[in-house]
Amino acid sequence: MVLASAADSFHVKELGMNLFVAPAHPRRNLCCAAMASLVMSTPALADGAAILSCRAVIEPAQRLACYEAIIVSPARGATPTPAPRVPAPSAAPTSADSFGLEAKNAFSSLPSTIESTIPGRFMGWGPHELITLANGQVWQVSDDSRGALVSANPKVLVRRGALGAFYLEIAGTNRSPRVRRIQ
Repeated sequence: MVLASAADSFHVKELGMNLFVAPAHPRRNLCCAAMASLVMSTPALADGAAILSCRAVIEPAQRLACYEAIIVSPARGATPTPAPRVPAPSAAPTSADSFGLEAKNAFSSLPSTIESTIPGRFMGWGPHELITLANGQVWQVSDDSRGALVSANPKVLVRRGALGAFYLEIAGTNRSPRVRRIQ
């Protein structure tokens, strides 16, 4: 074994392989030793073939049930304790009435857009303005955008954006304010 020192690191050359070894630091060495002992002393707790078969399941609910059905052997010296039962989540509504309320519901197969109109005369929007649609939904402008558009009963399309955002596309303008559903 040959040790070659660089500025603040060491390279170990053994059997033609170069391995990086971090410089000695008491806390880092203690942490690495603790992690290594934990990994080395923990027995295999689940059957590898069962895990691989669960990975092949496409449907999320069925995949979760597959993983939960795997029998896990307790670690040496540990006493097995029964896992607490968690009630299954109820099915989320799939109607247009729940559109925009996903923060309160689990992800589901809700529509990606909603079409409606703004009843009456529409004069535009500003930051934090409430916009009531003909279907009864109330949306609030959540960005700092402003738009002036004079229109009677304009058609609107609320579309789902990235990262849980919603945008209000109003007929007659190419600007779409970011909105969040209030009601």
